[in-house]
Amino acid sequence: MAPSLEPPTRDEIERLDALERDTAGAGVVRPTPAPFAWANDFFTFGVTGTNGKSSTTHLIAAILAAAGRRTLTESTLGYFLDGEPLQVPRTARGYVAALRHAAQQGASHAAIEVTSAALAQGFARSWRFDLGVFTNLTRDHVEQHGSWEHYLASKAQLFLHLAPGRTAVFNACDAAAQLLERVTPPDVTRRYYAVSTRGEQLVPAELVAESVELSSAGTHIRLAPSETAEMLGGTLTTQLVGAVFAENALGAALAGLAGGVAASDVARGLAACPGVPGRFQILGKDPIVAVDYAHTPDALVRTCETARALARGKVSVVFGAGGGRDVEKREVMGRAVGERADYAFITTDNPRHEDPAQIAEAVARGCRRGGRAYARLVPDRGEAIRLAIDSARSGDVVVVAGRGHERTQLIGDAEQPFSDVEEVERLLVGN
Repeated sequence: MAPSLEPPTRDEIERLDALERDTAGAGVVRPTPAPFAWANDFFTFGVTGTNGKSSTTHLIAAILAAAGRRTLTESTLGYFLDGEPLQVPRTARGYVAALRHAAQQGASHAAIEVTSAALAQGFARSWRFDLGVFTNLTRDHVEQHGSWEHYLASKAQLFLHLAPGRTAVFNACDAAAQLLERVTPPDVTRRYYAVSTRGEQLVPAELVAESVELSSAGTHIRLAPSETAEMLGGTLTTQLVGAVFAENALGAALAGLAGGVAASDVARGLAACPGVPGRFQILGKDPIVAVDYAHTPDALVRTCETARALARGKVSVVFGAGGGRDVEKREVMGRAVGERADYAFITTDNPRHEDPAQIAEAVARGCRRGGRAYARLVPDRGEAIRLAIDSARSGDVVVVAGRGHERTQLIGDAEQPFSDVEEVERLLVGN
């Protein structure tokens, strides 16, 4: 059972509240002062972007573990100290409780997934980040930020506040990285990685994937010749399955090296990192059945491409779109699957206060425009998963997308228990 931690003290709460008030209009102070005395010794890695934040964060944590460094990890999956879960809420006060507990246990490092919402509220001005990693920027959270420009500006906060001599790790195949690089202080070191599946390489990079090979056991990356690639042995492997995880692995590798980890420990940590729950998590072998968190158009493109690379037969995708969010991305999500899958089972995914049928119909319109997948609307998510698995044959790949590790579904004001992973496991046992 995960330990229950003591809440922040009154002094810590007052200090945290003061920081939240004071940073709203504050200028850039570098480095950001440690908010508490016990935080002075922490070296914190921050990971931001649209997709791949959790995976990159956990890969960095695995690299630090291979180097023998006690690490607090925070991601969408929760809080972990040296891989063991901590029972704290994902709030500012939960963050303080987890980091303080980690410090008391002798941890010296933290690997933190940093959302655009947290950065927009001044997180990088109230907690010192020593190294920043950028994964990519694609369409998401428009309703929360109001514009793409505000979304990008929020991400930029992580890099604006890095201290002189620290390091920013950027994706050389993402155009937004060039915009972030321009606002990063000139005395911060830039390090770039590149995987061609993201697109054209826009700037020189020290870690480039020459080839990426996928299997149900993981991802093998052959590196283009460079001094850094030679240090790492010319190849890297990870148990995560997908070309997008090759990007995450290269970003994590550069972060580890910049954080002082030996190249041998970087490679060993990447290879040792178990698959991240809900990130192309393979639960069935033949046909392959995987659960993936993909819930943006870009993420669905990558997930479908991974499924196609693994398939000897057909590709089926079970997915939907959330309610109360960016309405325009629903058809784009549908088209991403419709262009790449053979069968699409369009279903309910966190409808909140919207009519699930209307959401599904918008997704289906985009899916039909994709021109490849046969689209079928199945409102009940459990039934959609069952139909997809029952119709699959040897050599096929079924992906249940959109919710990954999540264990509840938001319907109206209620959180209804539902886990894609548990549903797939139950059905596979029944088969």
